Amino acid sequence: MQQPGFFEVEERLARLSGLGDQLEAFSRTVDFEVFRPELEEALAYSDGSKGGRPPFDPVLMFKILVIQTLNNLSDERTEYLINDRLSFMRFLGLALSDRVPDAKTLWLFRERLTQAGAIDGLFNRFDATLRNAGYLPMSGQILDATLVAAPKQRNTNAEKADLRAGRIPEGWEDKPGKLSHKDRHARWTLKFTKAKRQDDGTMPSSDLAIPFFGYKSHVSIDRKFRFIRKWKTTDAAASDGARLREGLLDKTNTASSVWADTAYRSKANEDFMDKQGFVSKVHRKKPHLKPMPRHIQKSNAGKSVVRSRVEHVFADQKSQMGLFVRTVGITRATMRIGLANIVYNMRRFLFLERLNASA
Repeated sequence: MQQPGFFEVEERLARLSGLGDQLEAFSRTVDFEVFRPELEEALAYSDGSKGGRPPFDPVLMFKILVIQTLNNLSDERTEYLINDRLSFMRFLGLALSDRVPDAKTLWLFRERLTQAGAIDGLFNRFDATLRNAGYLPMSGQILDATLVAAPKQRNTNAEKADLRAGRIPEGWEDKPGKLSHKDRHARWTLKFTKAKRQDDGTMPSSDLAIPFFGYKSHVSIDRKFRFIRKWKTTDAAASDGARLREGLLDKTNTASSVWADTAYRSKANEDFMDKQGFVSKVHRKKPHLKPMPRHIQKSNAGKSVVRSRVEHVFADQKSQMGLFVRTVGITRATMRIGLANIVYNMRRFLFLERLNASA
């Protein structure tokens, strides 16, 4: 078979551009060099005076993490597709003859960033880019949380009790291999979903409660541009409402209104927002054993029009990016969810820039 020449490759890339290569649009719109200071500080590579093969460029490696997050890829699948896809190679600035990082190199790079706690700095670095582009947090903010699945753990009831109490179950420390594969931070919870109409046309008397294992992603988006501005990762069983007081509110927003569902309605949260100068637009709960007053129903309906916008964030991350935690432990889960939040903001930035260009 004849090897492809330079002009054949260029022709194929031109066709990809014409078909709408999202990664090419990323390259045009996002300045990935802004991440270099945070990456270099977190990685703390040596100066090379001791010899050895030089490490891959940190910005190139970070762009690989972006590809991986966009497409919900494992490390092995990422390595394969970089070698296989011209669009991936173009995005990374690699020629056909260039060396491609293998799966182990990618894992080590991400692990080094994870252990250095670099994800907050990387997120804030891109948030600063958004602000410099004119996308300031405006018109108030919307809070919500979503469950993020992780591989299920098969533990005994005694082991589960130890994990909930913050203890390492008996016998695990003697088996380092087993301990390294056991997620001691993810938790089981119940995911409630609306019951569907039965075949005979009747509706069940209660909604469905589905067991769920994993983590929870908490976010605060600005109402105007719908970028994620604040975020936090917890286990799946953590309360949504208590997170409001743990750094989820953005004081730089130009408006003071805060929208959220009834999970965030509590006296502690209302007092906290009042003291911090925020105006609560949180849904009110139905009175116990009483019908919902008409005026509260109308008020909640009006709030839902605004609050529902945050659902699009989670829908994008789960349907487009396939958000899922493959790793073990909350530190790595935080890295995974943080990367998904950065990539969501990049996609949103790309959309708004296109919108402004066509206006």
